[in-house]
Formats: sequence, C-alpha cells, structure tokens
Amino acid sequence: MSRLENPLEIGGLTLSNRLYRAPLLECAGNGDDAVETLVSDLEPAAAAGAGLVCQGATIVRGEGGCAAPGMTRVHDPEFVAELSTLTDAIHAHGSRIAIQLEHGGLRSMETWHAGYRQANPNLQQLAVSRPPWPLRLLDRLGFLSYDAHVMTTEEVYELAADFGRSAAYAVDAGYDAIHLAGANMGIVQQFLSPFYNCRVDEFRDGVRFLELVHDEIRKRAGDVPLMTKVPAETEAPPFVRSRLSAVDAVRICERLAGIGYDALVPVNASVFWDMSIVRGEFPTRAWRDERYREGYAEAFGGRGRAALVAFGNWVESLAYDFDPAWNAGLCRAVRKRVDVPILAEGGIRERGEMERLLGRDCDMVGMARPFYAEPELPARLLGDTAGDTRVVCENCNNCAVPQATGEPGVCRTPEVLKRAGELRKQGAYERHGHSEAE
Repeated sequence: MSRLENPLEIGGLTLSNRLYRAPLLECAGNGDDAVETLVSDLEPAAAAGAGLVCQGATIVRGEGGCAAPGMTRVHDPEFVAELSTLTDAIHAHGSRIAIQLEHGGLRSMETWHAGYRQANPNLQQLAVSRPPWPLRLLDRLGFLSYDAHVMTTEEVYELAADFGRSAAYAVDAGYDAIHLAGANMGIVQQFLSPFYNCRVDEFRDGVRFLELVHDEIRKRAGDVPLMTKVPAETEAPPFVRSRLSAVDAVRICERLAGIGYDALVPVNASVFWDMSIVRGEFPTRAWRDERYREGYAEAFGGRGRAALVAFGNWVESLAYDFDPAWNAGLCRAVRKRVDVPILAEGGIRERGEMERLLGRDCDMVGMARPFYAEPELPARLLGDTAGDTRVVCENCNNCAVPQATGEPGVCRTPEVLKRAGELRKQGAYERHGHSEAE
C-alpha cells in the first residue's frame, strides 16, 4: 500500500487516507440555500474518497470580518445546527470534515470593497495595531479605506471567545475537526506578524492569541482535533523589513505543538493579499469577461480603478509564477522539529509528487483550486496504481478573480472543463470497491 492510502490519526481522529480537500471559498453565505450549496460543493470530494474535507473560511462574528463576498458566518448556533445536513452527508461516505474559522481583520471587505463600504459606512476593521505605513499610504491614495478599531486587551479575549463559541457550535453540528485560518493575511496572521503587530500588552507575542484561542476551544468544544495554518512571510516585497522568516515560522510551530495543537499547516506567505497565495498565470480571461465588468467596478470603485487592480494582478503574476509544491521545504523544516502531523498544500498537482512528499515533508497532502474543475478528484488520484495521475487544473486563476464580485468559485477555462468532461465520460471519477457508509 502506498503512503497516500495509509490512514492517519490527528488528535484521536482517524482519517481513512492522507488526501484532503483544502479550504476553498464556497460563496455559500447564510441564506436559505446556504446548506444546500455547501453540500453540493463539498460532498463530491467525500464521495470520491477524500480522507478529510475542509470547509472554507467561515466568520466567527455576525458583523464585519468577511474577506470576500459570500462568506458563511458561524456565529449563530441555530444556523450552524442546520449544517448537520452537511456533516451527515460527508460522514455517509466514510470521510471526515473540518471547518475553518476566521476573521479578516484589516483584510475585511470594509477595507477594500468600495460597494460594501458604501453600504456599510459605520463598519470599522478590527485591528491588532495601527495599520502599517504601506496600507496607510494606500488609504491616502484612495485605493483602500481604513477606519480601524485597534482592539483592547479585553476585546482580544472576547474575539478568542468567539472562536471558541463557533467551534462549539460546529462540534455540536457534527464537524470532526477545527481548522484556524492562520494565514492569507487574516486576523491570526496579523497577530503573528511583526509587520502588523506592534501591541504593548501580552498579545505583542502573537502566539499568545493562538494559545488563548486554543484554550477557548478546549473549554467550549472539548478535545476536538485542532489545527491551524502557520505563515512564513517569505514572499513579502523586499521593502518590508519586519516579517516572519522561515525560522520564525518553525519556532511558532514548535510552540503551538507544545500548547496542544493537533496538526499544523505551514505555508509561505506575504504580508499582503497577493498572488503568492494562488501562484500561476495572470487570469486574462476572467479580467476581460464582460459579465464581471460591472462587478469589478463596484468592488474596486470604478472601471479605472478596476483596471489598475488588474494591472497590479499582472505584475504580481510575474513575481509569483507557479512553483510545484511551493511549501514543501517549509513543511519539511517544521516536521523535523515537531511530533504532530504536518499538512502540506500549495501547488501539489501530481500523484507521484504526493508520494514523494509524504513521509519526508509532510503527513498529509491537500489541494484547493483543482477541486473547482474536478469536484470528485480524489477518485482519480486514489485509484491511480501507476502514480502518474495529474490534475487537469492549469493554474490559470480564472476561477479566483470573479469571486471579488460575489461569483462562486468554479473553473471557467473551457479547455480545462473539456478535459474534465472527457475524463468523466471515461469513468475516471467512479469510485470502485467502496460502500456508501464505510
């Protein structure tokens, strides 16, 4: 048996194999069709055999904090209870499900989305500290809008309690694990990063916030397996002097393992929301698509500014070209120093590559964007005996940019969809030899 098919235990939870669907933006919101949308998006991965399915980032408060349109909020216990329909569907296929908890902080829509700011003029961003000077400069130039509220010590404690409460609601609804959104410039990264965190209280040490969140989750949700992303800000532009190095990230992981986190997801990141997160080609098709022009104008404050954002996106695509398994080295460095499972994601695209990573760099491998084109991708990968299966995703990023307008995350590249359709006709996504309830 290859490593990919081997079971793995995380915090007492046994997973049937070492392949997971990494968190993606589902754009399900909280409306009447939210649960149905989430089931439609997530169940195929479980039906196809993924050992773990991670629901995308969900917001722990009822107001503010969304990094993109259509994010689901999990502050309301009545709504979260309805998500038992989703967890039951995942469990019926023998898979397990984690929910990712987040608050956007300075990256929230009340910062960058012009239409949202206009509709919610009184919303302030939650901030760890005063926004750093590059962000204040963008505010003066009119590209962002900061009216940040720097949290008091008491308010930080209350935010951690919100993470704990949402985790408890999720466990009651049948979720098997809690995954914190510790990177992608969300509030957790803002606590960890010296670029953002200039506090003078106990939370000047950003790990202290993650320790407090851990304690709140343990107090309210019990011994549910708990994991988090951990960023190394290695992709930040050279002018950013204060950043998390790879050495810093390894040390943070050591501390988190000691605190009681059950698994860690080390990632190379920037201090900005840029294409270091989704490396690959400039999404020409998505930017030129007439269907989204008005949505871009609303989001970015007019067609001219949308064009400037597109230009910036193009410049970033030159700096952040696709790099296979771009977090492998960092994962390997962390794995040498901690005794908890290490999950690797970011640019993993081939079955053979997965086998090389497992046991050397990590204990579990995940993918995100490829699931937009192939929702049942695990069936192809787990059914591969030769080890030469590669995803059809071309890393073109046409799936991601329209999400700024509230569009769902789906593959929009005809050539990729054609290839997936051909594979479906060939029966490549059929899962053989498994019952519905394993």
